[in-house]
Amino acid sequence: MAESDIQKTFDNAQRIVFLTGAGVSTPSGIPDYRSKGGLYTNDKSDHPAEWYLSSDALNQEPKTFYAYMMKNMYYPDAKPNVIHTKQAEFTQKRNAFVITQNIDNLYKDAKTKNLIEFHGNLYDVYCTKCGKHIDYHEYLKSMYHTEDGGILRPNIVLYGEGLNAQNISRSVDAVSKADLIVIVGTSMRVYPFAGLIDYRSSSAKVIAINQEKLEFPFDFTMVQENAVDLFDKLEVN
Repeated sequence: MAESDIQKTFDNAQRIVFLTGAGVSTPSGIPDYRSKGGLYTNDKSDHPAEWYLSSDALNQEPKTFYAYMMKNMYYPDAKPNVIHTKQAEFTQKRNAFVITQNIDNLYKDAKTKNLIEFHGNLYDVYCTKCGKHIDYHEYLKSMYHTEDGGILRPNIVLYGEGLNAQNISRSVDAVSKADLIVIVGTSMRVYPFAGLIDYRSSSAKVIAINQEKLEFPFDFTMVQENAVDLFDKLEVN
């Protein structure tokens, strides 16, 4: 699809939904955990990454869980890149939603409206004892809540935990009403997030922007290029 055709597709859309993953944040210096050399494939720890990011690890070995979080998950100096900011602009000026697998807070930093953080947010931290939410800077210093000694944790969906039901229903609703669905920086292989595409309208156009070629059992437009380049040129009209 030519650049002019892509621009025209965005211009003509009435309701846009962006479905995004780790590839959106790699240009901001945050690694794609599942790619070659990423956390899930290159980790030399005693357990697989999925264990360290599980409710079992948090409950059974909270100090190990905390150490892993601090070493691998937090990038507080990362800044939104043009993909975040341009998608945020779409949500500010157009009828658009962002549904992301990312937990890195960069969409919020970019002032994204109509944002659904499907797997939660690392920078939303609360105490497991009293339930109080605290500034994440406190968590970066200690795993314990200074007020009651409770163990702190990020409000993300760990392995072994269920997804937020409201996030699921809002996501399904947004996808089902969209006439343009734009997949960016994700292989769409992780369920249940990947299953959201099944709720699309039969008349909705689907564009996938990814450096890795994707395959779907329905008609869609594959734009196999760096999303940074595409969003840098894309205009929000």
